[in-house]
Amino acid sequence: MEKRNQAAKLIIGTVVIIIAVLFLAGIVAGHDLKYKAAPLSREDIAYKQVEAPQASGYDGTIQAADWAALYPDIVFSMGANKDNSDVVDYLKLDPYLVEIYEDYGFAKDYGSARGHAYTLEDVNKTERPHKTANCLTCKTPNLTKKVQDEGKSVYSMSFEDVYAEITQNGGETVSCYTCHGNNVGNATEARANLTVTHGYITEALGDNIDSIDPGILACGQCHIEYYFNPEDKATTMPHSSIETMTPEATYDYFTEIGFSDWTQKSTGANMLKVQHPEMETVLLGKHGKFLNCADCHMPVLENTKTQTVYHSHKLVSPLEDKTLLQTCLRCHTNMKTADEMITFVKNIQTRITDEETRIGNKLMEFKRALAKANQSGTMDEEQLNEIRELYRKAQWFFDYCYVENSEGAHNSDLSMRCLSTAEQLIKQGMALLTPAE
Repeated sequence: MEKRNQAAKLIIGTVVIIIAVLFLAGIVAGHDLKYKAAPLSREDIAYKQVEAPQASGYDGTIQAADWAALYPDIVFSMGANKDNSDVVDYLKLDPYLVEIYEDYGFAKDYGSARGHAYTLEDVNKTERPHKTANCLTCKTPNLTKKVQDEGKSVYSMSFEDVYAEITQNGGETVSCYTCHGNNVGNATEARANLTVTHGYITEALGDNIDSIDPGILACGQCHIEYYFNPEDKATTMPHSSIETMTPEATYDYFTEIGFSDWTQKSTGANMLKVQHPEMETVLLGKHGKFLNCADCHMPVLENTKTQTVYHSHKLVSPLEDKTLLQTCLRCHTNMKTADEMITFVKNIQTRITDEETRIGNKLMEFKRALAKANQSGTMDEEQLNEIRELYRKAQWFFDYCYVENSEGAHNSDLSMRCLSTAEQLIKQGMALLTPAE
């Protein structure tokens, strides 16, 4: 149920070449390209005791191609993320967003993310402005390595300069280093060799990081709410624990430090833009207590030729993989088949997206009414500021649900709570605007 459609302007040379080489190498070596999905689990994986390969990355990162000889199935499956190339334009799907995001980059260009193979291409072609290199934070492990080597000053460097350095030197899109660093594969249990490479996560969470499953943190490094610190432009996480990850606590955090992403001219309101808080949404719900991201998005498969059992690194929706749906059915015992589970989840997503549309249009009307009052001069600044705060907060809670990519599947209770809160704030604001009409 994605929402975006952008046209590609660049070709990802390095990624395509690596994928093509791996594909051809698989054919030449008789690599079994037909995989058997089975009711397997991570306990069926036999972890190798190996030495790390020589790093070929210009900056010392071990690249996917370097790991291919040791983990051919994993690297091959990761290359298949190029299959996720469709894009849905959110602004066409939900036109009210153009007004809600007025004066901000997302009013010009906003759509669904494609597969990890396209991260560098897409960040470069977006119509949203990106003056500094912090926009590359989750698009390439080479930016992560550069920050590790040179410090936070990297975030405020020129986007064009850093992008050119990475792409011209054969840098990668999201790849092995992102979640594993240069760790060898000597894991004796699942997730043991996962690494939080993004320093802003460890800095924010401190000792509380141990309370979060590494399988969630690995993906949550990027699938989180974050902001760019106004002082040094560094990517920063506004949480210190699971308890502070609620939309209410995060909103209070931004209010306390006086942060806003932009000022909307027509309303005079200082606005916030939620990013994509998948990690928070999962951890605040039932699923995060006993599942991690791999359980639901990385099926355990078997290469029937080599009898190798492995985690597929082609990231998929469980609705598109009946092996993954078996994980759901272990707890949803009232459903007997995968098709029943699919219907159940799609009903949740339809309910959430329908509610998003209803509340989103109400928020647009609130924005129009506030803009009219702001420009008419019929209310003083104190009155307007009270309404602006309600509008800013309503938009925050609406956005927290809208931009979370599961459409309610991760945590439908939180999604509905956010939308309900947004609606109540809209009602309060419209009631205060009524005398000005």
